[in-house]
Amino acid sequence: MSLPMPLDISRVRAILLEVPRHGKLTYCLMRDARVPAPPKLDLLGALALVVSPIDLTGWIPVLGDFDMLALGILAVKVFVDACPEAIVEEHRRALKAGESRFDEDVRGLVGAARWGSRRATSRITRLVAARQQRFLEDRTA
Repeated sequence: MSLPMPLDISRVRAILLEVPRHGKLTYCLMRDARVPAPPKLDLLGALALVVSPIDLTGWIPVLGDFDMLALGILAVKVFVDACPEAIVEEHRRALKAGESRFDEDVRGLVGAARWGSRRATSRITRLVAARQQRFLEDRTA
């Protein structure tokens, strides 16, 4: 009978810190037309399995939750490894410099959210001011 492998917290922490970096890199690579379609389709298939309501190992306590996380991380790693290395390095440099497609899209999303919230705030302010004005007019009438 073999002993269970000890949990290496430093390895787990390193993997969890890599997840956001690989996620951003994966986003950029998925948006890049130079990356071939087969690795993109493979990744989408694996991620579809991760989010699928059919959970084949879900009945196993604890393991059922981690298998999907592990599959997701593995799918992203395999996808990045399947992409042309020159393109991967180009995107890594752009991410490091804050000039990647991911950064551009996030800036656009934040800008749209700010614009929307400013517009909503000004509309609410106008509505409140109009109601206050009507209230004051009704009280003086």
